[in-house]
Amino acid sequence: MSNVLIENIEKVHTTEMGVDRIRKNLGLGDIDVVAWCQTKIRDKEAAITRQGKNWYVRIDGCEITVNANSYTIITAHKNK
Repeated sequence: MSNVLIENIEKVHTTEMGVDRIRKNLGLGDIDVVAWCQTKIRDKEAAITRQGKNWYVRIDGCEITVNANSYTIITAHKNK
């Protein structure tokens, strides 16, 4: 199945504040947060949906929120 988010995966990025927020929320430590998110988005098990202006990617007990226009990772957090 084709997906616009996956087709534009190279455009996915975040801000410095986004990096800090995602690391804190997911407890990732000192890794490349964007590369980690891109890997999760590409995963065949990822459930990708679009609601309004955002993409939501649910995988491995977490949810990644990506702006659909700018491909900016807004946040990521563990599912409750």
